Amino acid sequence: MASTPRTRARALFRSRDSWRPPVGTGLIQGSARLDRKTKSLVKQLGPDDIAIIAHADIDRIAAEDLIATGVRAVINVAPSTTGRYPNAGPLLLVRAGIRLVDMPGAELFEQLSDGQQVVLDGEALLADGTTVARGHLLTEAELAEQMDEQRQRIDEALAAFAENTVAHIRQEGDLISGRIELPETRTRFRDRHVLIVVRGTTHRKDLHALRAYIADVRPLLVGVDGGADAILEAGLKPDVVLGDMDSASDAALGCGAELIVHAYSDGRAPGRERLERLGLDHTVFPAPGTSQDVAMLLAFEKGARLLVSVGAHFNLIEFLDRSRAGMSSTFLTRLRVGETLVDAKGVSRLYAPAMSGSQMGLFAAVSALLIVIVVLSSPALGDLLELLWLKLQVLLGI
Repeated sequence: MASTPRTRARALFRSRDSWRPPVGTGLIQGSARLDRKTKSLVKQLGPDDIAIIAHADIDRIAAEDLIATGVRAVINVAPSTTGRYPNAGPLLLVRAGIRLVDMPGAELFEQLSDGQQVVLDGEALLADGTTVARGHLLTEAELAEQMDEQRQRIDEALAAFAENTVAHIRQEGDLISGRIELPETRTRFRDRHVLIVVRGTTHRKDLHALRAYIADVRPLLVGVDGGADAILEAGLKPDVVLGDMDSASDAALGCGAELIVHAYSDGRAPGRERLERLGLDHTVFPAPGTSQDVAMLLAFEKGARLLVSVGAHFNLIEFLDRSRAGMSSTFLTRLRVGETLVDAKGVSRLYAPAMSGSQMGLFAAVSALLIVIVVLSSPALGDLLELLWLKLQVLLGI
């Protein structure tokens, strides 16, 4: 294609940090990639694809994962924001230059096949030259306005959240009473530091900040579902993978870690089928609450000296992002583990790594080199050093 003033201008502005490509006009052509689970879809997305999802209230984690793939367009057959709470995901996507079109109710999963070539023309989706569906193009101004309105009504979400939490506490009281039967594990937790990694908004940054702590203390590494892949991405190997096994990769499951399937309280364990299909040994642990809560509880009850969480969900928005109606299990788990639990960001600020032997040797060598340089560059210091050496010879009778 010949260069035009417009394309040259785009290339010029693309190098500037403040530039964001327009998201509302023009044609975007690519391969349709479909999956109702966004966390599964991002594993196969690329810049030449158009993502088709069914994700009501796109959360921050999903948005960051989509942005990382380099995808240029996302079509959502569910409302990207329902107004239930101020979810930042849609706004993050649009600000990253991704065209986001809502097509609630569109039967794209039935009409299209994975990998089929499609064209997004504004807010219309075409396949084989025919318009398949039309939707609503979400703009930055619209999403920012909705976010402000939702923040003003956050008290409504908080009230519903608190009511549901109180109701669930009655069902999950076993968490704090210690009446849950723990499984036998080959991993020994007693008197060990345990680093529990959850796929959260800051897990990569937290793991990076904790590299010195991990190298010095060598804690047990527990990956909660997709957190196992985060550990592998950091160049480490998990000792335990715990969760419902729906978002951990085959590589993470097959890395040699002990696998513990988090099952429902009634014993149902959907994740067990996947492990059996892969031929991997595993243990089933029925317990109420979230997998990250169960991981903390298991390590604590097995005698862990310190629990360090990475990427765990702590605030209201994070819980609403994960579609949790209540936080009773998290509340009760934190009551039980008490001061044994430390947030990773706190550890990265408080922990001062000790100097290793190689670092001390390097420091001594550099110090000696500096002394030699100073002595050689100063005749007076050279004479003084020679005099001290002569006195030492006399004292030692050399």
